Amino acid sequence: MPSQLARFTDRCVDLSQNAVIGKPAPAIKKGDGGYADWVIVSIHCLREYLNQPYRRLLDILYEMPGIAAKLGLSVDQLPDFTTVCTRKQDLTMRIWRVLLRLSVSLHDLGDVQAIDATGFKRHQASRHYVLRVGYNFDDIKTTALVDCDTSVILDIHCSMKQPHDTQVGRQVLTRNLAQLNTITADKSYDWDALRHELRDAGIRPVIKHREFYALDKAHNARHNENVYHRRSIVEAIFFALKHRFGETLRARTWFGQFRELVLKAAVRNIEQAVKF
Repeated sequence: MPSQLARFTDRCVDLSQNAVIGKPAPAIKKGDGGYADWVIVSIHCLREYLNQPYRRLLDILYEMPGIAAKLGLSVDQLPDFTTVCTRKQDLTMRIWRVLLRLSVSLHDLGDVQAIDATGFKRHQASRHYVLRVGYNFDDIKTTALVDCDTSVILDIHCSMKQPHDTQVGRQVLTRNLAQLNTITADKSYDWDALRHELRDAGIRPVIKHREFYALDKAHNARHNENVYHRRSIVEAIFFALKHRFGETLRARTWFGQFRELVLKAAVRNIEQAVKF
């Protein structure tokens, strides 16, 4: 029976090839072609899965010819760690988001989804860099939409600023309407316009009202508490992500940090799918 690492690599290669536009290119071409995008994406998935820096990851893969073969390479053809690092910056965000969406397709989703936010710490950067790129906060605000039955991360949103949860929630939920049945969230997502939009799409919102008036308390009393409290699964997933991959992002640039968070979510989904 193949090892879990072998199964994970097979899934990564398959999803990475599908995430790249067009017919998958050969793993490596001599001359200007270089390494195919799907190979670079797969190696980055392995990096997150094995939780290793670039240089050590390539050293480990050099001693694993079976895993290298799944990437379409011999150990002598593995890229230099600097190539893997540099090429990540060239890949568009679309590829990483498609990879996340494809990782969701490995699971049979349930009837209840939940949304919530947390913060991930940035890698320590120089004061000059902080001023140049306009960092306003120490953490990246990260909003996740998850399936409560499978603990799969359906979507993830990252922000350098501190936008209101209702605005982020609407953006995340409206681009995932086809995957939603019942959505649960806390009072920070209390917005009637969002509720109406969800109901119009045939989705049941279980979102608590902020209690300014007696009518708000009445609305909250009508909610199914068992469904509402399933939103705590998002907090459990955030804890699992930070425990598995660490609370601090390695990338120094804001766009690199966004890609890193989406990749971590996709890797976790794939890892959950190959565990059994």
